[in-house]
Amino acid sequence: MEHRRLGRIGRENSVLIFGGAALGEVTEEAADTAISQALEAGIDHFDTAADYGDSELQYGRWMPEIRDRIFLSTKTGDREKDAAKRSIHNSLERLRVDNVDLIQLHAVCDIEDLDLATGSGGALEAALEARDEGLVGAVGITGHGHEAPATHLEALRRYPFDTVLTPWNYVLSTDENYRRDFEALVEETQLQETGLMIIKTISRRNWTDGDPQQNQRRSTWYEPFEEQEYIDAAVSFVLARQEVTGIAMAGDVGLVPNIIEAEKNRMPLEKAEETLANAPDYSSPFITMPF
Repeated sequence: MEHRRLGRIGRENSVLIFGGAALGEVTEEAADTAISQALEAGIDHFDTAADYGDSELQYGRWMPEIRDRIFLSTKTGDREKDAAKRSIHNSLERLRVDNVDLIQLHAVCDIEDLDLATGSGGALEAALEARDEGLVGAVGITGHGHEAPATHLEALRRYPFDTVLTPWNYVLSTDENYRRDFEALVEETQLQETGLMIIKTISRRNWTDGDPQQNQRRSTWYEPFEEQEYIDAAVSFVLARQEVTGIAMAGDVGLVPNIIEAEKNRMPLEKAEETLANAPDYSSPFITMPF
């Protein structure tokens, strides 16, 4: 498993990040299987969030065994300082840890959200207090949607976040406006030595409305690639950029082995682009969003 430096945090983390959303509504047995698969593959960055169902509780069962050998991150979706402070403390309790390596302001997707989170009395103040108290090691920001890269660029102008988690994949790269915003964000992360992490790597499109059972096939809110050929190409496309420090794995335990395999099966960028250019039914996952 390749490892890359997580910006100025300085830690060398696996390029695959275990996505805790996958554990939100699964059995303990399914969660344990997925976590074991990740550890055996060499994954040492485990991410979750306060609103990922039972994910933090699932992680908590493992912490006595693995805490000292992993990088652990979680998120707060609250925008107001006191609420975010409670969220951080609740997360530590659910995770059964004294501290996490990274707290992230969750799902900051547009400027209005950013104003709330970074303004006076906002969640950023709670995160910085938690850092000063030794409860968190670093502070990051995440978000979805077509406005995410531009929003996160503005976030870095307001405060030097240690990490950014933003969407990027081949089909998004074909949108001229999105690519422009993403490239500007990448440039700023390099200037500030911000750890740049990516979501929606293997997203194929929104779920279609034609088959009501289709959405039950995976726990992700978007339809992911399921064919190994396309998963390999999607992972190869994103990791071809050395500025990217890691990919958050899709939120479905059934896809964990496929993504681990894809990290091993990386192909040249040109082949990845050609493969994805011919992928059927491939479009942005942000045409519609369920939140």
